[in-house]
Amino acid sequence: MRRKTVIMDSTSIMPRHRVGYWFSEKKSKKFNLEEFHGICDQAGLELVKINFTLPIEEQGPFSAIIHKMTDVIAQADLGDPECLTIVQSFERFICANPKIKIIDPFDNLRQLLDRYQTYSKINNSDLHKAGEVFVPPFVDLVSSDVDENIRKLREAGVRYPFVCKPAVAHGSKMAHQMSIIFHEGAVKDCEPPCVAQTFIPHDAVLFKIFVIGKKYFVVERPSLKNFSAAERPTIFFDSHDVSKPDSVSLLSVLDDAEKSDVRPTTSGELLDKVISMLRFALEMNLFGVDIVVEKSTGHYAIIDINAFPGYEGVPDFFTHVTEVLKEIVESSPVSSSSSSSVTTTSSSSSGVGEEDSGIDTGDSSDEKRHQQNNQGSRVKRSSALFNSTSAATIS
Repeated sequence: MRRKTVIMDSTSIMPRHRVGYWFSEKKSKKFNLEEFHGICDQAGLELVKINFTLPIEEQGPFSAIIHKMTDVIAQADLGDPECLTIVQSFERFICANPKIKIIDPFDNLRQLLDRYQTYSKINNSDLHKAGEVFVPPFVDLVSSDVDENIRKLREAGVRYPFVCKPAVAHGSKMAHQMSIIFHEGAVKDCEPPCVAQTFIPHDAVLFKIFVIGKKYFVVERPSLKNFSAAERPTIFFDSHDVSKPDSVSLLSVLDDAEKSDVRPTTSGELLDKVISMLRFALEMNLFGVDIVVEKSTGHYAIIDINAFPGYEGVPDFFTHVTEVLKEIVESSPVSSSSSSSVTTTSSSSSGVGEEDSGIDTGDSSDEKRHQQNNQGSRVKRSSALFNSTSAATIS
């Protein structure tokens, strides 16, 4: 009896998609990268850490690249030579390989690097169709001329008190150094270039909406207490210190007359509309939205949007990200690693504990990454939210 010999070539084996990733070294230490690699491996994805000291072409081919380069792009735009070299190199690579899926594309990220551009983008979108949602009045202040700034504030309809925010939303800890201006005489305390935005009383409750592909998660955080216009000194603060999960800032403590048993809440139906429209306007997979509920009307005020936020308090973060990656690469025509002549060993392709990836951008203070030893407590604090409208899928 003759035996049949079956010859299998690489095309008969289910290909594994190679996904490149880049996070700064400090950010990487806050990630549980071993967990991320393991989840990707189970999903048939080969996760490869990109090293910018080596030619990117030699590290692929890639079906997709996921990155957290907002700080690098921001610093490059400010003229940092090392960051500029890396951004230009990466953009040349993407231009030469347009079929590679980038999460998220640089052009899309840049619209969130400048707060005035961000607010303008959202204000000019179809957001008004969602219903009781708005962007508080805002204006960009670029001059040190106080009289000119007062004129611009009036023309834009910005009321007192207003929050003065740095124009640049990423790239340094200064992006979170803000102030509350209570009256016209204190406009001199603004530090241009900045964005002035009407303060919305909201009973010291902030809703951070974390978007991952078609899903979003709602996490409640402390926020600024209610303020009104008054002849009082300017308040300077760090927004991260006020809104971090375990904040004990006095700026978050409501006055006795403001305290109530009724806390602000969000509607899943309205959030579905808001996030769907923002995804359409921004064309991004990973971003965060800061929303407060106006005390007097119950309307939603969008006060900030961030690219690839910290996702602190989101359970199974890597599982959700991997689902997005898998969906994207399976629709990608890029060849998988099985068709490549490039070979990698398990130690070099894993990216866990390997050499520096080429640049360290420092540690942006509002983006604290997941750490295995405190994941449980974070989920516990927000578990009630996730059982209601916090974990949602939108079309």
